[in-house]
Amino acid sequence: MAIMESEVKRIERLSSRHLLGLDGMKAEEIQLILDTARSFREIIDRPIKRVPTLQGKTIVNLFYEPSTRTRISFELAEKRMSADIINFSASTSSVKKGESLIDTVRNIAAMKIDMVVMRHSSPGAGHLLTRVLDANIINAGDGGHEHPTQALLDMMTIREKKGRLDNLTIAMVGDISHSRVALSNIYGLKTMGARVLVCGPSTLIPREIERLGVEVYHNIDDIIPQVDVMNILRLQLERQRKGLFPSLREYHNYFGITRERLEKATRPILIMHPGPMNRGLEISSNVADSEHSVILEQVTNGIAVRMAVLYLLAGGPSEIH
Repeated sequence: MAIMESEVKRIERLSSRHLLGLDGMKAEEIQLILDTARSFREIIDRPIKRVPTLQGKTIVNLFYEPSTRTRISFELAEKRMSADIINFSASTSSVKKGESLIDTVRNIAAMKIDMVVMRHSSPGAGHLLTRVLDANIINAGDGGHEHPTQALLDMMTIREKKGRLDNLTIAMVGDISHSRVALSNIYGLKTMGARVLVCGPSTLIPREIERLGVEVYHNIDDIIPQVDVMNILRLQLERQRKGLFPSLREYHNYFGITRERLEKATRPILIMHPGPMNRGLEISSNVADSEHSVILEQVTNGIAVRMAVLYLLAGGPSEIH
């Protein structure tokens, strides 16, 4: 039986000092983050967007992989909350000279920092940091494992537009195997009572993914009449070996989300994409820019969600201002 949001117990604090993933996170903790993010959304919509909530806190943005949206979103969230920020990029650091992750982190720790936001290509890198640092650790994406704040902002956007998460049918479409966004969304959405479908070529869907409680489809036209939300995933060509599908044209023909396909829907479908988009491949421009798309709302909600996570891990509740 699906959990109803109204039945979720209200809490004021997260149980962990870190946000490493949504696997195992309780429904009341997810709801706390989403409710707190709604309060911060009001702040970023007003003329004066800065609050002193994290004044005196030092946060390191430790990015070992390229990032645009996530990194800028975290930086904006931190600045909006008056934190002191240190930005680290592996391409311009001693990593290029052979320094290990542990040595880099220990040197940063010696600077007496309070929080680390990390993106890394290795699954579990955030867990490693929790064993060598006393700071709060936030996973901003670890390889093909998890990307918890992206899933949280996706859930915030769905709840904002649909009024709930429970009893909705939500499809993750495309490159499921290489997507940390898909895995975090599956964990979070299932916990909050949604029905989750995954759809894509069999070569891009992990074996036995049904064990996570999702339904698997290989024909996009079969799911369109069923769904309330479609979260369209980027085809991650940089993480793939060759031969997983015949050609980009064929992928678009069979799995691309087009206006013509959406005309088969029995009700309006909310269109989402975590970005960056491959226009004309996994999604056509006339869908990405349509009245059903909430892609830009996802970006805005990302700042609010990251503000909420930073606030709660810093020890909230206190007055948000």
